[in-house]
Amino acid sequence: MNNLEELKQELKDLNLQAAKMRDLPPEKRAEFGRDLNRKKQTILDKIEAAKKAELDIAAEPIDVTAWCGVNEPMPEFYPTELGSKHPLMTELDRVVGIYQLMGFDVIESRQLDDEYHMFDSLNFPKEHPARDGYDTFRTEEGLIPPAHTSTMQHRVLKAYKNNLDLGKPIAVVVPGRVFRNEDVDATHEHTFYQCEGVYVSKDCTMGDMLGILREFFEKYYEQKLNIRTQPGYFPFTEPSLEFMIEKPKSLGGKKGDFLEMLGCGMIHPNVLKIAGIDPTKYHGFAWGGGIDRLVMLRYGLGDVRYFESGNLNFLREF
Repeated sequence: MNNLEELKQELKDLNLQAAKMRDLPPEKRAEFGRDLNRKKQTILDKIEAAKKAELDIAAEPIDVTAWCGVNEPMPEFYPTELGSKHPLMTELDRVVGIYQLMGFDVIESRQLDDEYHMFDSLNFPKEHPARDGYDTFRTEEGLIPPAHTSTMQHRVLKAYKNNLDLGKPIAVVVPGRVFRNEDVDATHEHTFYQCEGVYVSKDCTMGDMLGILREFFEKYYEQKLNIRTQPGYFPFTEPSLEFMIEKPKSLGGKKGDFLEMLGCGMIHPNVLKIAGIDPTKYHGFAWGGGIDRLVMLRYGLGDVRYFESGNLNFLREF
């Protein structure tokens, strides 16, 4: 019996004593009643305090991850395992580090944006299908979880355009999380990571862009790679290309096996104009590609859903 139950029993016994009052002489009943009420109030105060104590204990946070086995040995991984950095974050640091060595600044992308930065500033026509809710998530307030890190391109161009007046290029990479209304399977996720690149100067060319991208992939996969491009379409670049690399030998690639890695191209003059940059004086190029796929290829992973699953067995491999 706990303290609260004992107090309730005392109160019950005290109430039974009240029946004795009718057997007492009239002159003693008043004193008996006062004494009984004092005792009753004392017990009631104690009951209230006991109830409050129980509520305070119940309100304390519970560690639902704590081991609570009965007659079982504590698992080896608990409590000494402190966790580790997520493989996507480790590889994202690696990606950003390679670009930094090439002279690029880094700006993190947003996780919520608006129609203007997502579409209008990137030369998307009003009727472009990507504006449709079937491809892009939207909040009730009309905001958009970005579907690509290009949502930062206008901000980058405006923030760094003074570099051009100083005779320096705009050179920025933008890593970040993106969201798409996808049917999830082994090769498609609704949430993943991208890295955007933006470069603008007076005399940059598509050849410079291809050289930067080739250098990045050779550093990332630690081997010489052949590259290939084919025409593509993006509203914010013209011309637009799909960039491919020869499948790395570490992944069982053979000569002539190519993998599409990202989209790229020369920044559309309209995008430069909207950011206040004269496209008759300056040229630029941009690219964007998924980080998840880079990591899948690097480690030979077959299912992109592992990254967002929270599966400890998968995470412990890293």
